[in-house]
Amino acid sequence: MPAMQLPARITVREASAAVRTLASELARQPAGAVVDVDASGLQQFDSSALAVLVDLHRQAAAGGRSLHIDGLPRRLGELARVYGVADLVSSGRQPGGGQGAA
Repeated sequence: MPAMQLPARITVREASAAVRTLASELARQPAGAVVDVDASGLQQFDSSALAVLVDLHRQAAAGGRSLHIDGLPRRLGELARVYGVADLVSSGRQPGGGQGAA
């Protein structure tokens, strides 16, 4: 199955729409699936991107699925550590890019 793609921008402005779109994609995945999420295209973000990913983890678990996040921007990984959610978002490699606006 192809990976779900995070949008290029997730800030407080885009977070609700991102959750709706990604949750819809997630719901189409079979129960028990490990769903790959490609975060490598995420270029602009704030802490709302973490909220989106945490919500996706919650929805995945509720549906008997799990997430594997790949390509998380380094700065978003750092924010995840500060907020105490690194274990939810730190699977896979982390590129150096992304213009985080924490």
